[in-house]
Amino acid sequence: MERHEFGTALRQLRESTAPEKVGLPVGRRRTQGLRREELGELAGMSADYVRRLEQGRSHPSAGVVNAIARALRAGRADYERLCALAGYAAADGQVPTEVGPGAMRLLERFTDTPMFVSDAAMNLVAVNGAFLALKHWQLTGDPWEWNIAWRSFCDPFDGFKQSAADATDHEAVLVARLRSAQLRYPADVPLAALVDELRSRSRRFDDLWRVPRPVAAHESSAAFIHPDAGPVTLVGSMLAIPGDDLAALMLTAAPGSADAARLAEIVDAAGEPTILRVGQAGPG
Repeated sequence: MERHEFGTALRQLRESTAPEKVGLPVGRRRTQGLRREELGELAGMSADYVRRLEQGRSHPSAGVVNAIARALRAGRADYERLCALAGYAAADGQVPTEVGPGAMRLLERFTDTPMFVSDAAMNLVAVNGAFLALKHWQLTGDPWEWNIAWRSFCDPFDGFKQSAADATDHEAVLVARLRSAQLRYPADVPLAALVDELRSRSRRFDDLWRVPRPVAAHESSAAFIHPDAGPVTLVGSMLAIPGDDLAALMLTAAPGSADAARLAEIVDAAGEPTILRVGQAGPG
């Protein structure tokens, strides 16, 4: 069963990989994605061996899985899935921070909705103009000023207010995501330094790290205190972007509410839509 699941995942990944992504000419093609011959040449194996893998008639070594992932320029999440289906642990790596096309499409399509994209270590890597228009994310000059967990536990925002229940759900999600990231990226030095600092600086974070609270919800509500427009209550909904191991958070107001009208005014006053790449992954 595992061989067939690996083969299915490999075929889907090959067929969804654009030739230009791996440096191949597009040309006129009858098939979607890469041909088996092309993947074999890029990965240093025969097309027949690729076929046997996809049909579940052969089991790859860890080196073969790594070669295929490199050839396809697979994102971390896809690479980890191939490793898991083949029965291997993924090689240690660094938290990816590249804002891929999937994340950019989200930011480009929802210009009137405050949104940001964060990496697995909870660093913001891209935001849209609607998010910046809320004017609650003040920069402090701290090495982790763009990190959501750090700002939540160690340097809270003045213009961000949550109920006790929403704050509890929010904190549980942050700790769970960081624990998961450290398990996947044990060699990432900035991530380890961030966790150490959080455990040293925040008693609340350290307690949740030692005894994690179950994640009850991946949505939470908060009041954003705009310096000119006043409070606007928004609900944050998290969307996973698996191929790049990123996550997007969308902030929305109840349709037809006073908050929705106030948010529209805030976004309109911000001017032309924009997307900014921001943040950093720890000190240095």
